[in-house]
Amino acid sequence: MKELVFGHKNPDTDAIVAAKAYSYLQNKLGADTEAVALGTPNEETKFVLDYFKEEYPRVITTAKNEVEAVMLVDHNEAQQSVDDIKELTVTHVVDHHRIANFETAAPLYYHAEPLGCSSTVIYKEFKANNVEVPAKLAGLMLSAIISDTLLLKSPTTTDEDVAAVKELAEIAGVNYEEYGLKMLKAGTNLSSKTEEELISADAKSFEMGGKTVRVDQVNTVDLDEVFAREAALRAAIEKQNAEEGYDLFLLMVTNILDSNTRLLVVGEPKDVVEKAFDKKLEDDKMDLPGVVSRKKQVVPPLEAAF
Repeated sequence: MKELVFGHKNPDTDAIVAAKAYSYLQNKLGADTEAVALGTPNEETKFVLDYFKEEYPRVITTAKNEVEAVMLVDHNEAQQSVDDIKELTVTHVVDHHRIANFETAAPLYYHAEPLGCSSTVIYKEFKANNVEVPAKLAGLMLSAIISDTLLLKSPTTTDEDVAAVKELAEIAGVNYEEYGLKMLKAGTNLSSKTEEELISADAKSFEMGGKTVRVDQVNTVDLDEVFAREAALRAAIEKQNAEEGYDLFLLMVTNILDSNTRLLVVGEPKDVVEKAFDKKLEDDKMDLPGVVSRKKQVVPPLEAAF
């Protein structure tokens, strides 16, 4: 029986690449799978796919109309998955995030490790199964790890991520430092984006303390350029909060060159954000030097504060 493989909604590079990589691996092992996406590629991912001449994935919103079973990569939480996830059988999960709001009726294969990127976990599976990684796919997986670890600068980066980047770069035949900087900068071209696109492109929802918390991350090389649009960004967030029922929205604007983040916080309870980072908000904003990771540096302290 055919299965679909996909990453989370509002897909980033790892969500799309991990689906492609895991689908390739599973097919080599005898399964019948197709990699799809739960949203269109962002600017960074488009750069990656175009650079390696890889097709854009087919976008779906539901899966039950096509298959009975699916494989999840780069996520497990129901609110981040396909809309009809509760009607499907999940047979495999490969992830590097926390486990929350996830349960199945039947046993499944679950491989999660606290590494910097799901594609690093999948690369380990290629090795464990003695499946060779083609050059193009190596380039894609390399890109995913660079994206998730901000060129190995994020605190989520592990020695295994570093080793994977070097090995995949050799297979792909690219200088990962030069290529990686071009790739990350391609994702910071924000001038053509609407405020709605900026607050939705890399957003994830989390249930914390009975509240729905939305955290979006925008990468840039100039914080002031983004915050010149602050009034419009606030209005877009307030509209989305009202329409989607988000209680608290954190917009992380991260400077990828100096590894700093400025938060814009809209909604309530704001005091939980101050408690989480032991800082006061000024006009709903807060500077967080050295903070670049939503997964490791923002969500855990928020959960603890709630």
